Amino acid sequence: MTDAFGGHGGIAQYNRDFLTALSGIEEVSDIVVLPRLAAEKNFRVPEKITQLKPVFHPVIYGFRALWLALTRGPFDLIFCGHVYMSFLAGIVSGITGKPYWLQIYGIEAWQRQKRLNVYFSERASQILSISRFSRRKFLSWATLDPERVKILPATADMSRFVPGAKSKLLLQRWGLEGCQVILTVSRLDSSERYKGHSLIIKTMPSLIKKFKKLRYVISGNGNDKKCLEQLASQLGVEKEVIFLGEVDEALKPELYRLADVFVMPSKKEGFGIVYLEAMASGIPVIAGNKDGSVDPLRDGENGRLVNPDDPREIVAAIEDQLSGAKNETIATSKFAFCNFKNHLLRILKLNFPERFACNEKLYA
Repeated sequence: MTDAFGGHGGIAQYNRDFLTALSGIEEVSDIVVLPRLAAEKNFRVPEKITQLKPVFHPVIYGFRALWLALTRGPFDLIFCGHVYMSFLAGIVSGITGKPYWLQIYGIEAWQRQKRLNVYFSERASQILSISRFSRRKFLSWATLDPERVKILPATADMSRFVPGAKSKLLLQRWGLEGCQVILTVSRLDSSERYKGHSLIIKTMPSLIKKFKKLRYVISGNGNDKKCLEQLASQLGVEKEVIFLGEVDEALKPELYRLADVFVMPSKKEGFGIVYLEAMASGIPVIAGNKDGSVDPLRDGENGRLVNPDDPREIVAAIEDQLSGAKNETIATSKFAFCNFKNHLLRILKLNFPERFACNEKLYA
């Protein structure tokens, strides 16, 4: 995997949920994770999981993965957490004689890969896609039976992200008392400008005319923060656009509940776990309609889908949400962790029917 426990971002979160669900399945006894990227210190790992130290050098990483597969096992399954590493996973699979699964998320799997990655991607025994959109894009260049590509959508902790009152302490801390709040939670990376931060900032002068005490709160860090700050200054809305930086994970549920609407009109989202977290917190969500964002919003049933290339449509959607009542009955149970785990178990049973006992309660 690229990263998992102690990592940041949607892929790391998805990997943690996947591994946690896997470790909670009775028939699974041992999971070894070899990450590529560094992780924060003092992170918790569930039982049955051993996460090793990251290996940054790609060649050393490859030898390390093969050595582990040959000496730490025998393993029943090799899991490849990124399409860019499918070549390595295919080699390890071929040498050990064990099947391997490939996970696909977003834009990294939407375009045709290099020849060797194409070859080994097509030979994975099972491909898991985070969304229908990513599945369609992957199948546009990968020649294989579509039945081998299963959708395992992301999940969120519905016990943490729940509706509730706005925190007076956080309202005071961030100067949001008496304000209406638009919120976006994501990395501020120049390579991810497709998430739409600048587009929302550009709509602020127009929105402020109608909503006098409106604030756009951005949570996240990255190398594009300075550029976004300059844009807000140029438009004269630097006081209305508030950059919080990286908010502590423990505060995230309360952060969402400060919002009157969550907006991220992305154009290249593989799924968007932040949409689930916002919806579970009872916050209306506005997302783009041209990528995997349509899955957490269930084609518009769970929120408002807009054309991310049409600023007027985005402004109209924000105005509608700010003028209406806060929705606290958004249907997010489909994405609960128990459903995520049970769906994973079904896929495991399809691949290893001889290893998994039939338990009808698990498949209800």
